[in-house]
Amino acid sequence: MSCYFRYPPIFLLTVFLLLTGGLVSCSQYSTKPLSKGYHNLNAHFNAYVIARDEIQQAEQTLFKTRQENYNQLLPILLPVDSMRIQAVKPQLDDAIKKASLIPERHQNSNWLDNAYNLIGQARLLKQDLPNAIEVFKYVNTKGTNENDKHIALVGLMRAYVEASDYANALNVAEYLRTQPLNKDNTRDFYLTKAYLHQRQGEYITAVGILEATFPLLDKGEATARLHLIAGQLYDLIGQPVKAVDQYQQVLKSRPTYDLSFYANLFAIQSNGLTGDQKRMAKSSETFESLLADRKNVDLKDKIYFTMGLLEARSGRIDQAIKYYSQSIRQSGSSSTQVPFTYLEIGKLYFEKKTDYAKAKVYYDSALTLLPRQSPEYAALLNRKAALDEFVQYKTTIQTNDSLLTLARMDPNALNKFLDQTLDQREKEAREQAERAQQLTAQASAGGVATVPGATNSNLQPAQRWVLYNPIALSQGRQEFQVKWGNRPLEDNWRRANKEASEAVAGAGNPLTGATPANSVNPNSPLQQSDMLNRVAGTSPAGNVAARMAEKSALLRQIPVSKEAQAITNQQIENALYRLGKLYKFQLNQPADAIPTFEQLLTRYPNTLQKPEIYYLLYLSNEQLGKPSNWKEKLLAEYPNTSYARLTGRVAAQTTDSEAQAQKAYTAIYELYKSNNSSEALTRAENALSQFAGSQLEDKLALLRVILVGKVKPLEAYQQALAEFVRDYPASELLPRAKEMLAAAGQATVNRK
Repeated sequence: MSCYFRYPPIFLLTVFLLLTGGLVSCSQYSTKPLSKGYHNLNAHFNAYVIARDEIQQAEQTLFKTRQENYNQLLPILLPVDSMRIQAVKPQLDDAIKKASLIPERHQNSNWLDNAYNLIGQARLLKQDLPNAIEVFKYVNTKGTNENDKHIALVGLMRAYVEASDYANALNVAEYLRTQPLNKDNTRDFYLTKAYLHQRQGEYITAVGILEATFPLLDKGEATARLHLIAGQLYDLIGQPVKAVDQYQQVLKSRPTYDLSFYANLFAIQSNGLTGDQKRMAKSSETFESLLADRKNVDLKDKIYFTMGLLEARSGRIDQAIKYYSQSIRQSGSSSTQVPFTYLEIGKLYFEKKTDYAKAKVYYDSALTLLPRQSPEYAALLNRKAALDEFVQYKTTIQTNDSLLTLARMDPNALNKFLDQTLDQREKEAREQAERAQQLTAQASAGGVATVPGATNSNLQPAQRWVLYNPIALSQGRQEFQVKWGNRPLEDNWRRANKEASEAVAGAGNPLTGATPANSVNPNSPLQQSDMLNRVAGTSPAGNVAARMAEKSALLRQIPVSKEAQAITNQQIENALYRLGKLYKFQLNQPADAIPTFEQLLTRYPNTLQKPEIYYLLYLSNEQLGKPSNWKEKLLAEYPNTSYARLTGRVAAQTTDSEAQAQKAYTAIYELYKSNNSSEALTRAENALSQFAGSQLEDKLALLRVILVGKVKPLEAYQQALAEFVRDYPASELLPRAKEMLAAAGQATVNRK
């Protein structure tokens, strides 16, 4: 019996014709039901679902592996990060490839708009913002489904935010606000708009929109995170009670352990707790329990930081610093908390203890570890610049005072002092060498750092070689700067014969107490040799030549001659002047500026800055509400200076004297034209005092400058011009004054 069934030829022909017709009717441009059904099926399951799932998986991976910095305000939406995206880039590339099959092969399917939205979303995650924006715009323009167009507009808004194009993002938001969005699109729109306002620093609007989003969210880690952010925002806008409520909502949203830990910690730090809640949360038992919990082993630095913060708020500054220091020691391998702890210690020294030298050291340490994109970085950098100047001026004063004291010492006493200084340096050098040898021995015994390039990442931080421990490096840098100040990276940085070295003020010098500044000492070789011969008579036994060389280096820094002492005093005078202005303007400490200026006037009564110092003393006392006679002294001793005129500027602004000012100006100008310059100058100076604050003040001032050039020497003319440029920066006459000042400078050069 045959096992084959033979089809009739007519049947085979019919099947062939049906298959051919079916394939022809399944063109991606056909609108027939069979064709659309075929392409919808393939587009959905062979492209869209695969691309959607890959993008969702990539987003979940990015969310689970995110690195949160709880010391700062968390972003509502995870920012696009080109570095972190590398781990999921293959998935996103494949998702774009799969989604692109739909516009390439299934143009008549219902999934075309969805495919473009997936492509835009993947490009957004890859930080390919220009192309993502173009894709979302295309869907909004050519799309056929309203919900898909809304999805594209939300994606477009997000892309604009990531590109920091906030104006276009707000335009899209205003349009979406008028559209009938479904629940999912409303949720995504609210979150994106809240993120937009957060990026712009509009925290009140951001948290208000975030509050409206919570009813649209399911409980889970992502929602718990958003409640934590809402709490942070409420704390920032000064609503601690609402902040605590949001921190408590975190605990009700199925959070991770980290989220619940920080929610509790932020609630303790907030001022929103009341009554028994506050007492229990801030009690020592609460912190002891947190520290004893094994799950908090790597979070102890955050706990100690919170303890320090609470102590600082209670006014117990020393205890706060102790807790902050403990936080740094407990930081372990993580350094994210450390710069913010250094920052808080620096603030305490700056604002509470007014110890600017120590504040500078802690700010330096904070800047070393603080991320440059941190909001605190720019402000801290500006404050550090002011503190660098402060330390420089204080160091100059202390060092030069010490050098002048040494110059007045008896040669025998000076010799003894120098020997003690050199002995102390040698002792410290030996101790440092011994410590280094001990560390080397311990490292060799424990197998630490025996392999070149090894970072010992498998060891505990306390066991690591110091150069591989960023926290130990920061602490070491801090201790170094406290003792030695800023030093260039060079050989023999401790040697006293370096021009930028410490002069006599090395380790153990009780006269300086700080790192001295550079100075030029014009002592003649004969004077140096004479001093060296007098102090070296009792040099201790040992390497006499080396000892003599060290002493010679120290002696070269001592201002023996009158010329050297004059230069040293000039440096002190300049440092006092600049330090006083730093206190007054940059540090806003008039109480410290006053004694600094008074010390300058006492020590250097003939200083050329006396008129300005009188004026600044007047302003500083006025700022503190203290009565003083500095204004009267200024008007009595220097009535024709710009500073004397400044004291009457505020009062003059309240009187209607424009007509009188115009009349006085015309009269003075007529005297000037008639070559009666002396009389015109006298009247101009009186008029400036009388009509200070009037609209003609700058014209009167420039006319006075011209008259000074007619009557007085070139130097006085240049000084008057410089005062005009300084005192009238907004005047329309400023360009003319600068031209005159440049011409006067050229005249001085030609005269020489």
